[in-house]
Amino acid sequence: MDEIRTDEALMLAYRDGDGAAFDALYGRWRGRLYRYLAHQAPERADELFQDVWLKVIGARAGYEVTARFSTWLFRIAHNRLMDHFRSRRRTPVDPWDDAEEDPAAQLPAPERDTPPALLERREAARRILDCLAALPPPQREAFLMAEEGGMGLEDIARAAGVGRETAKSRLRYALARLRRCLGGLEYGSP
Repeated sequence: MDEIRTDEALMLAYRDGDGAAFDALYGRWRGRLYRYLAHQAPERADELFQDVWLKVIGARAGYEVTARFSTWLFRIAHNRLMDHFRSRRRTPVDPWDDAEEDPAAQLPAPERDTPPALLERREAARRILDCLAALPPPQREAFLMAEEGGMGLEDIARAAGVGRETAKSRLRYALARLRRCLGGLEYGSP
């Protein structure tokens, strides 16, 4: 296929029986959706990820374009996360509390880096992840929808089920907190 179809056109094609259209959508969105879920509920990200895609598959027959596909997809993910948190009767926690190893150790570094440079990168990555995890859940969600989902304020508001101004405030506060938290981040600093 020579032309690039929009996400919405792909979902409509999938609704109408084109299995390759689903493969294309999955390829476009799997990484961003997984990272969004992993930052919200790392201990259940795999299960939630599968649940969201199963809901997409299950909803295909009734799919109509009422918003961008990303908004629809992240709305499904948001709802599944809320169900998960309600079933646990708790709020999201630090994603690295139960980690068996340093998550920054999983980040690839170019081979040309020296060990001290690699260590600095790991420390910076850990600090970024810590700052992200320290955000209140609604702010973290808005930030991740913007960054991982490439969503604008209207789409974030729809996906989270809040007003545009609420989404705007959440994103603004998330960015301000992240800037403060990361303000002293420099390579070579503790």
